[in-house]
Amino acid sequence: MPNTLNPLELIARRWQPSAAFVRRAALAAVVMAVIIVVTGGAVRLSQSGLGCSTWPKCTPDSLTPTAAMGINGLIEFGNRMLTYVLCAVIGLFIIAARARHPRRRALTRLGWAQFWIVMSNAIIGGITVLTGLNPYIVSAHFLASTALLTVAVVTWKRAGEGDEEPRDLVARPVRQLAWLLVAASGALTALGTVVTGAGPHAGDARKVHRIAVDWQEITQLHVDFVYIVVGLTVALWFTLRAVKAPAAPRRAVLELFVCLAAQGVIGYVQYFTGLPAFVVGLHMLGSALVWICVLRVAMSLRDRGPLPEGEPAAPAAPDAHEVSGPQPAAASSR
Repeated sequence: MPNTLNPLELIARRWQPSAAFVRRAALAAVVMAVIIVVTGGAVRLSQSGLGCSTWPKCTPDSLTPTAAMGINGLIEFGNRMLTYVLCAVIGLFIIAARARHPRRRALTRLGWAQFWIVMSNAIIGGITVLTGLNPYIVSAHFLASTALLTVAVVTWKRAGEGDEEPRDLVARPVRQLAWLLVAASGALTALGTVVTGAGPHAGDARKVHRIAVDWQEITQLHVDFVYIVVGLTVALWFTLRAVKAPAAPRRAVLELFVCLAAQGVIGYVQYFTGLPAFVVGLHMLGSALVWICVLRVAMSLRDRGPLPEGEPAAPAAPDAHEVSGPQPAAASSR
């Protein structure tokens, strides 16, 4: 009796994607993760957080928005639909990583981790609606999106390198400085969610509960962490120059500094112009790009060797009837 193959194994026997295709699929997941962050911000900034009044349906009687719900219903429902696009992109990556030879289990595990984060965040999003945009749940929703972005960036990096044991490119104190930068940037992102949860953009035109902190004070703390992150970035760049680190880490730090400078300009513009929605949206995009740059800096300080060389897919096993069927007669001797 023939062995039963799962669908991913069947695809792997018939399709051999290139390493470049796997990397592009991983990059597409990163792009979609950023889009989810930005469109989620657009839902809040357009006061469409309760555009769909319930979950998983849009209304108690309709899966999709009705005409009476107006543009807010369309925006909220459109953001929900993007989740399916994101799942499709992640699914493509999982299939491509599974079909690639030699098989790299670490990549498929990272792909599945992205999928389950998306599923978990969909539930958090539903709870957000059902609790009337509770600011703490909204913050958790954004942080889960950041977790997805983190895993997507790590997957993208791993798709372009080998599976050897990590080899450090710099001394341990330099790596510790880089991880301190990651920790400070993570704290900066978390504080940003508190600023948003206490600020004027509640996500809906009706009165919505806000985080009970002084908005000016929490904003100042957020700015203080910006200075810490910028200071650590500058310190890391000079340290990498002093130890004559490879060019790739130094370039990654410069890219981070440029991104931080642009984000700082946007932050001050939104503060001094009264937090216009469009500028706040740019700031959310900037926060995602800064986090990507920070992760790239940390991962640039080690090397895992070259990508494994591709191997031909294993030949498909013969069917049972081909094995047990009649055999050709031996040729007669002349």
